[in-house]
Amino acid sequence: MRWKGRRGSLNIEDRRGRIHRGGGMAGGVGGLGLLAILLIGWFLGVDVSPLIGGAGQGPQTGGPVETRALTEAERAEGEFVSVVLADTEEVWADIFDRQVGEPYQPATLVLFSEVTQSPCGGASGATGPFYCPVDRRAYLDTAFFTTMERRLGAGGDFAAAYVVAHEIAHHVQNQLGILGQANRIRAQSSEVESNAISVRLELQADCYSGIWARNAQDRFGTLDRGDLEEAVNAARQIGDDTLAREAGRVVRPHTFTHGTSEQRARWFEIGYEQADIRACDTFSAEQL
Repeated sequence: MRWKGRRGSLNIEDRRGRIHRGGGMAGGVGGLGLLAILLIGWFLGVDVSPLIGGAGQGPQTGGPVETRALTEAERAEGEFVSVVLADTEEVWADIFDRQVGEPYQPATLVLFSEVTQSPCGGASGATGPFYCPVDRRAYLDTAFFTTMERRLGAGGDFAAAYVVAHEIAHHVQNQLGILGQANRIRAQSSEVESNAISVRLELQADCYSGIWARNAQDRFGTLDRGDLEEAVNAARQIGDDTLAREAGRVVRPHTFTHGTSEQRARWFEIGYEQADIRACDTFSAEQL
């Protein structure tokens, strides 16, 4: 991906380098599994805690806060994310103008290390990136990129860009009113029905990510050979069925919240090929 030397976004809040010493559980939550349950409907990222451990203590916040210098790798990751975010802003501003008929309102992206707090609750890097509709911010521990490459088999800069684009896609859903409506219905539904709605939300975000990738290539010419394959592979590697198998769990479709590997890859490709918001209506699709 051709990103070096290009414009970055100013809508970045960098909390990395802050070290919390002591303190208690964030929001009284005692474990990553419980955290994921409590924040369902809000945290729409990928929970990779079964793959990297961490069950037990929840995010530690409060108490004294120390600071540390960012590593060279962290600085490079921050610059990379800033450029990708800037690209999403230009792409979605144009799409909203042409296809929605209203101005796009950019999201703020919060970068953090290990733990953080949001109006949606506390989180650790093990829960994966997430979007909080309350403050209209996306949250990302850039160490997740390393997890993707080493634990999930989804390396490459465009795979990382896909992750950013996916979380911003949830912001697009929020601005379009889709996210709020879906979560209101989920709150009144059974667990199985709620999960099914979540799957459609996630697959739509994958489709929107494909739209972004197509427009980024058309507008900026940023894709190198193999970049598109990196994004599709990332979508496959974080499918619910694949994550369950990697964690040694029985695959139970009624528990899926993000969709299968095949579904995630296919909806990304639909967005890339058609580049039209209307093509991403997963809620009207008879077959996902």
